[in-house]
Parts: sequence; C-alpha cells; structure tokens
Amino acid sequence: MMAGDGKHPGRERSANDNRPPGGQAVGNEADVSERLDRVVLTIARLIGRQMAREHFEALQAANDNSAPSEEE
Repeated sequence: MMAGDGKHPGRERSANDNRPPGGQAVGNEADVSERLDRVVLTIARLIGRQMAREHFEALQAANDNSAPSEEE
C-alpha cells in the first residue's frame, strides 16, 4: 500500500511528523521523567569527560620536563 493510493485518505503522515495521531499523549508523566533523567545524565557525563580531558591536557602541558632533543 502506497501513501498516495487513496485507500486511507487523510491518514498519511509526513516522514518527520513525530506527533502521534489524534493528539494523543506520547506517554505518561513517569516515562517523560525517565527520558529527561537519561538526557540530563548523558549531558552530565559528556561535560565531565570534557572537563577531564581539559584537566589531563593541562597536566601534560605543566609537566614539560622532557629531555632536550639532540638537534638543539
């Protein structure tokens, strides 16, 4: 069945239409809260990783005690 075959007129949806048909709620409040918690934790992890990378790079730059190269 193709979208334009006329068997169910008015029921076709765009590929990017994420709203459920008939204006129904996506989920209950607990589902939304769980999704929000996952998103917040993911963002917090990403921020923490970035902070750790920056801290590690700062330690590497401050500890520049390598032996001088023989070319100098």
